[in-house]
Amino acid sequence: MSAANPLALLTPQAAPNAPPPVLLGYQQRWVADQAQLKIAEKGRRVGLTWAEAADDALIAAAEGGSNVFYISATQDMAREYIEAVAMWARAFDSAAGAISEGIYADEGKDGAERHIKTYEVTFPRSGKRVLALSSRPANLRGKQGVIVIDEAAFAPDLPGLLKAALAMLMWGDKVRIISTHNGAENRFNQLIQEVRAGKRGAATVHRIPFRDAVADGLFRRVCLRKGRTWTQAAEDAWVAETYAFYGDDAPEELDAVPSASAGAYLSLVLIEQRMVPWVPGVLPSIVRGRWADDFAFQPEHVRVGAVQAWIEENLAPLVRQLSPLRRHSFGEDFARSMNLTSITLLEEGVDLVRRVVLQLELFNCPFSAQQQILFWLLDHVPRLRAGAMDAGGNGSALAEATAQRYGTQRVARIMLTRAFYLEHMPRLKAALEDATLTDIPRDEQLRDDLRAIVVIDGVPQIAGGDTTRSAAARAAAAEGGGKVKRHGDFAVSLFLGLYASLHGGSEIAWTAVPAIAGRFAERPEGGDGRLRMRPDPMRDMPRSAGAGGEW
Repeated sequence: MSAANPLALLTPQAAPNAPPPVLLGYQQRWVADQAQLKIAEKGRRVGLTWAEAADDALIAAAEGGSNVFYISATQDMAREYIEAVAMWARAFDSAAGAISEGIYADEGKDGAERHIKTYEVTFPRSGKRVLALSSRPANLRGKQGVIVIDEAAFAPDLPGLLKAALAMLMWGDKVRIISTHNGAENRFNQLIQEVRAGKRGAATVHRIPFRDAVADGLFRRVCLRKGRTWTQAAEDAWVAETYAFYGDDAPEELDAVPSASAGAYLSLVLIEQRMVPWVPGVLPSIVRGRWADDFAFQPEHVRVGAVQAWIEENLAPLVRQLSPLRRHSFGEDFARSMNLTSITLLEEGVDLVRRVVLQLELFNCPFSAQQQILFWLLDHVPRLRAGAMDAGGNGSALAEATAQRYGTQRVARIMLTRAFYLEHMPRLKAALEDATLTDIPRDEQLRDDLRAIVVIDGVPQIAGGDTTRSAAARAAAAEGGGKVKRHGDFAVSLFLGLYASLHGGSEIAWTAVPAIAGRFAERPEGGDGRLRMRPDPMRDMPRSAGAGGEW
């Protein structure tokens, strides 16, 4: 391999029968991520530290590179990591010194001085080094470079260590945090939730459960190293044995699911703190409509007329109260008969707080009537910024029609997968905790819908049905107070409405052009018979100096 292209070792080979790449897919994605702060929540023994050592060897060896400071929970881990760095340096043909050991004077909590062994690899050409330290926060004082914290969840003083490490970001350095989980309340898991909630800037989280690593070729790599022949049966047996070994601890140790992370996602106190009293006919308000079974089969003109009358009576007075100066976003969770369709309208205030101004619920409403109601609402909402709609199952037709009418840049069609919940649900919780999402109408059914968000295998979501939901979840959303069957419908529409307000485009301002007939006067009597253009104050008005050429 040429020293001019060391990264060739990390990429897949083109030949179909060539051995697999040295770094597997998830390892490549980790190394390729150049975020200042990146975090990996992983299963045991997936080889991520080994991949990190490859990246660190390149960083320290490069001209103009950086020092790398590795912090681990044990001395054995530090030694193993440094040996991997030295191995990668040789593989990349980078000039590196031999592994050296040193003694670091470390003051314990009792004030007594302790001498701790350190390991180091130096790179003479660049003048940089990779140094393994103990997990004491004071060890990072006065140091600049890339910080790697391995098995962070097991560090004796993780909050202090993170405080010291994250300060490096101010100087443009990078921090990498790698660990299996050690409980839902551990600072490592809390940091991950902060990143997913958007509280840590452009930081990233890589989730690497054991089964995903196996799917990317982990067992094939094991076979290659041990000289075994890979077979699917052997892989299945290896995975089964691994899970059997960890037993009840497998979710946390292998599946990257922090223990004790089950049950309701939002506390009752938090939900009720964000609720406000409401009065029918005044914003914020709730509008609920229910239709008889035979309504769907009435003649079309009867259905359209009846729905329009319902709109004029129930929706129009509230929509007229919406502020024409504020942006609005909406979220929609679709249902036809078993549950209800929930549409939540949010207003973005001057203070950037999102407030629920209208909650619309349609039970047993025909498909065509739902479209009629939704299109009327969106046509009349001032400064409609964006929307997000449930595009799964029967909801896909209405989501597609709405995106066609209002534009795909304004209407997002969302498939509510576990991955989508995992990435975006923390933003809902953070917005409620920060009071940047509020004014939820105080209502028992809306409260119970939000309580129906539960954590399943570490992912906050609306459970997939009564047979898969926990007893607590079924009780939390049971029949919405005994009136109509609910399934966390408001929770989904609120979640999607917040997503739309954070990710959507912008409203489009426009001025209607008068009809041709309205722009011309009648032919004057006794004249030459030609049409005369009526005076148009807009046509002769000078353009403003503002960018964009607005009138």
